[in-house]
Amino acid sequence: MPERTQERGPGQDERGGGLLGRIGLAEVYNPSMEPTLRPGDQLVVAYGAAVRAGDIVVLKHPFQHDLLIVKRAVERRAGGWWVQGDNPLVENDSREFGAVPDELVVARAWLRVRSPRGVHPSVSSWARWTAGAVRPLVGPGRPRPAGAASPSLARRLRAR
Repeated sequence: MPERTQERGPGQDERGGGLLGRIGLAEVYNPSMEPTLRPGDQLVVAYGAAVRAGDIVVLKHPFQHDLLIVKRAVERRAGGWWVQGDNPLVENDSREFGAVPDELVVARAWLRVRSPRGVHPSVSSWARWTAGAVRPLVGPGRPRPAGAASPSLARRLRAR
């Protein structure tokens, strides 16, 4: 199933830079990155940031450039980045379309903000949600599922 996305908001500012022109939000709509990311999670992303193996990235789908997808950059290959979802049951990734050229990588995810959907309206439920709601996706100690590669608010994206 192809992943769909919708871009909203102003792109980078006219000067082509500035902090707000390089930071944005993406929303996860598809289970391809479970258990690391769930549908409804928000990602704080950095546009044009350097990518390393193990990073979670937002990229244009190689066959449908109007679609944005969220995947893990596994390794560099001759044709670009080999990307895969963390969910082995969803194969809409490099196993299906091969390595992704660098120019299709849009942003690197920095933080995950878990959706509060399904949190019961009790103090203990909200306290548990708050403790794990925000997680860094870059740097030492970033969440990484078993078998994943080791590490080597200007625009809002809706990405699956």
